[in-house]
Amino acid sequence: MCKWEIPERLNKVVIKIGTRVIVSSEAGLDEDFIENIAQQVEGAGISNVVIVSSGAIGAGMKRMGIERIPSSIPVKQALAAIGQSHLIRTYEKLFEKYGKRVAQILLTGEDLGVRSRFLNAVNTFDKLFSMNVIPVVNENDTVTVEEITLGDNDSLSAKVAILIEADILIILTDVDGVYTGDPAKNSDAELIKCISHIDRKFIEKFKRSLPTPVGTGGMFTKLTAAYEASLKGIPTIIANGKKENIIQKILSGEEKGTLVLPRKKKMRSKKLWLATMSKPKGAVIIDSGAVTALKKGKSLLPSGIKDVTGSFTRGDIVGILDENGNEIARGLSEYNSEEILKIKGHNSAEIEKILGYFFAEEVTHRDKMVIMEESGGERRWN
Repeated sequence: MCKWEIPERLNKVVIKIGTRVIVSSEAGLDEDFIENIAQQVEGAGISNVVIVSSGAIGAGMKRMGIERIPSSIPVKQALAAIGQSHLIRTYEKLFEKYGKRVAQILLTGEDLGVRSRFLNAVNTFDKLFSMNVIPVVNENDTVTVEEITLGDNDSLSAKVAILIEADILIILTDVDGVYTGDPAKNSDAELIKCISHIDRKFIEKFKRSLPTPVGTGGMFTKLTAAYEASLKGIPTIIANGKKENIIQKILSGEEKGTLVLPRKKKMRSKKLWLATMSKPKGAVIIDSGAVTALKKGKSLLPSGIKDVTGSFTRGDIVGILDENGNEIARGLSEYNSEEILKIKGHNSAEIEKILGYFFAEEVTHRDKMVIMEESGGERRWN
């Protein structure tokens, strides 16, 4: 049974605002909506709030008189550049009316995929919180492509929630939550109030969820974000941002929208970063004996490596693949790709003799690795 329950103590809250609720095709940015968000944030009394806001492309479209989102990526990036300054000025103006100062943070997946940059971002958020400033986060659409084409900041909101170790993630959209079908087409579709177990098999059912003329996300990307947040033990609520005082009602415990409960056993921070934010620079292919060893919690030794793909340096993230090409683990490499090609298949005691120097016995230590496991017919990071 799925019981509606959010943490009693809410110190850090991430609120993701989608294009569909912050931008209208007629008026551009909905300033009344943004002011209402400011009023609700002020009234909620939460110490540390982060707003992940879409809307830059939509705002740029309005300013340039474009009605439908273009297919050209360069045009979208140009529109994001045009609209972003207007977006942050609007937040600044309307939040100041309620005594709230905001700061603009533009991020990319690549920023968070580099451990040093990730930790720098953690420090920046912590300092802004100490200064009582609300970070307004957006994907840096002028230099990235993936978010423009796929996610409408849904994935980014989960990554930010993980980064600041949020107590809850609230995703505001233009529907009341997750339904059993498309409520616009199926009158029998029912709102799912609570999801106790979310996995990729469940999420796949929503893959046909389509964007609007000004948005790029859909329920599939929102549930994927909820899944990522759940790995860190963070509950997610997907709700209708247009409903009156929706944020305050959610934070006061009212059952609004769809609650996605987190995993009971949450992943450690560094392993979660490896699973959800890192992007491998290359890969090593290992034999069946090494696969078995890794699943038993062992480190990856050179003796189990059969081949290397890509070019990477020491300290880079690498995918660890079985002989069929399936990624069964991911971790930080103690050696670069050329060095591994020389020591693959050899005993660790031979490394110094082969290379003339020695960093570690293992190519990837178990503490710097995350494993893909099979559970209930689903592959997931553990």
